[in-house]
Amino acid sequence: MELFGYKAVPLREDHELILYRGHAKEVTAPSVLLLATVSPRPALETVEKLQHEYSFRNELDTTWALRPMTLSQYNGRSVLVFEDPGGEPLNRLVDGPMETKVFLRLAVGIAHAVGQLHKRHVIHKDLKPSNIVVARESGRVWLTGFGIASRLVRERQPLEPPEFIAGTLAYMAPRTDRPNEPPRLILAVIFMP
Repeated sequence: MELFGYKAVPLREDHELILYRGHAKEVTAPSVLLLATVSPRPALETVEKLQHEYSFRNELDTTWALRPMTLSQYNGRSVLVFEDPGGEPLNRLVDGPMETKVFLRLAVGIAHAVGQLHKRHVIHKDLKPSNIVVARESGRVWLTGFGIASRLVRERQPLEPPEFIAGTLAYMAPRTDRPNEPPRLILAVIFMP
């Protein structure tokens, strides 16, 4: 696929968005990551997620997060453009048992990235393997997918139960009774004989 003069290769896709790695036609130009809507006529809430993720650009650091550079339109599609640090979405790398050393390196990197996010008083709300980009060999980790994230100072306890669940159910923390409290990351390693 051609996008902004880049040859775009898909890295991950869901029902709303596709993350591409864009390789420039010019050899000297750096590659970028492009998060585009699947549909040329996306739902309003999908466009709002991209706008919301873009609003976090000043709180995110490129050492542990994909920081948006610009939000644009291309052939009617909303596209969020990021610098490309390299690496792959974690869900593409986890296809079976992982070497313990690699697992621990990635676990430490993920814990560090989440810690940095919480220092900036941001709650991700949709932390899952497809929203974590990793360089497997070095253990470098970058968080992405801030479409439903919130700033802790703006988070308020609802008076009634929420009408819908925000996030990906399979990856949600089991305790949801305290939305004003940042989630705790628990990493467990199980060694089987």
